[in-house]
Amino acid sequence: MDSNTTLYEIIRHSIANSTQKRITFAEYMDIVLYNPELGYYSTKALNLGKKGDFFTSVHLGPDFGELLAVQFLQMWEILEQPIPFSLVEMGAGQGLLALDILKYIQQKSPEFLNALDYVIVEKSSVLRQEQQQRLQEFSVRWLNLEEIPSQSITGCFFSNELVDALPVHQFVLEQGRLQEIYVTTSCLESLETEDDEHFADKRPSAHRTQEDSGNFAFQEVTGEPSTHRLVEYFDLVGIKISDYPDGYRSEVNLAALDWLGFVANCLQRGYVLTIDYGYSASRYYNPRRSQGTLQCYYNHQRHNDPYINIGKQDITAHVDFTALERWGERCGLDKVGFIEQALFLMALGLGERIAALSYTEQSIAQLLHRRDLMHQLLDPLGLGGFGVLVQSQGLTQAEAAQPLKGLSMPE
Repeated sequence: MDSNTTLYEIIRHSIANSTQKRITFAEYMDIVLYNPELGYYSTKALNLGKKGDFFTSVHLGPDFGELLAVQFLQMWEILEQPIPFSLVEMGAGQGLLALDILKYIQQKSPEFLNALDYVIVEKSSVLRQEQQQRLQEFSVRWLNLEEIPSQSITGCFFSNELVDALPVHQFVLEQGRLQEIYVTTSCLESLETEDDEHFADKRPSAHRTQEDSGNFAFQEVTGEPSTHRLVEYFDLVGIKISDYPDGYRSEVNLAALDWLGFVANCLQRGYVLTIDYGYSASRYYNPRRSQGTLQCYYNHQRHNDPYINIGKQDITAHVDFTALERWGERCGLDKVGFIEQALFLMALGLGERIAALSYTEQSIAQLLHRRDLMHQLLDPLGLGGFGVLVQSQGLTQAEAAQPLKGLSMPE
């Protein structure tokens, strides 16, 4: 790639070389987030956390990772302590979660650490380098998901805020029919002659980007779905989308289904643990949520315009957990349970940790700060409201009958 090439030019080139001079929004989102050299996760992802565009549970201290380690230890015990027990973290960010998990296991259960095969699946070469630097004291392997052999994993695949960042297709209903939203380019001069009222009830549909884009902008157009899977998706989740009003707009995450299918194929025996923000299908596609859930994050500011700050902002959509559950069933995964993150962490001991905070070990200011971070993990309007979905495959009847700690309601 020429060093002077901009992300805008890459997108424009992709549009120009497409059959109908347009790309799906999913293709657009994939480029701006995951282009190996210029995408968001290749250039900005090292700035995550309080000083970046957003932060996750991992950035609030070691408790989140340590409590996950408690759950993984129990999973290992339920499966009768297999060697190796593979922990496959998908989308490991800066490696902070892996470090918290591995340090805790090292301190609390050397036997588990000796049995552990820790694998990280990471697309971003920049993040992979950061992870390798941070985790050099531990034995960790880095693989692409496609490099994991079929039916080769005994253990647990897990992710934290991965699925929400997978590229989504966008659609809108027009005359009772589902139409996909595509991205194309258009001359700004001609756009200036458009009646502003034509776009009044839509997201901003065309923009001059921050890169040197000349007289061109991105514009949304609609057309027949790029794949029959978009219509079939609603049969999967039990939503009669044709009954919704014209102008209803939302997203479909087909990449999440593909990802889960890969995971199920690789898992011989064990669990899949998915933590993310989202809804059941009936809540996700509530007719009152008429503009979908797509959000952009830039310097901790949230907005809904994916056509600005190209390559410099995160773009996400909520997770449809009904789709993950039902597609998982088709792929051979059994639903173990679904619970809010706050209850999951409380069941694993976060409440006891909060109660055990002591003035003797730290100043009052430090104690109050640490307590505040713990409470943020439980906030029902924030991280505490995230969903935790656990699925399994290949368990014996006796193994499946043993309840997981994190899914047990705290007393």
